[in-house]
Amino acid sequence: MTIDNLAAVVEMVRDILNDSQHDTGEVLLATGAAIWVTNVIAFSLWYWLLDRGGPAARAAGAGSRPSFVFAEMQSGDLVAPGWAPQYGDYLHLASTNATAFSPTDCLPVTRWAKMLMMAQSAISLVIAVMIISRAVGALN
Repeated sequence: MTIDNLAAVVEMVRDILNDSQHDTGEVLLATGAAIWVTNVIAFSLWYWLLDRGGPAARAAGAGSRPSFVFAEMQSGDLVAPGWAPQYGDYLHLASTNATAFSPTDCLPVTRWAKMLMMAQSAISLVIAVMIISRAVGALN
């Protein structure tokens, strides 16, 4: 995530909080969706970059112990031999964590992974509360 992207997200959040006069329901929902998608992408990249020393270490087979236990790791007879998580697996992890506010089929097993997932869930919850509160305020 670049500084420009982060600045755009901050501006969207500021618009929601400042009760912008031009906010319609569609604009509000689009802004909330953009913030949520940014949250999912940012956290999926962090999970992917931090787990087992990063993608280069995992590809070289020099990665450390896993920070996440994926369902495929526990179902060896259902997946191809040598299965390893790819970016799409971390994207799925971030998406389900942001939606369910909890681990689903992928469990964090290190403290940093738990704290990062907790932060992502909190951000998703705050986004949902902001959008809902603005929508209720717009009805009045």
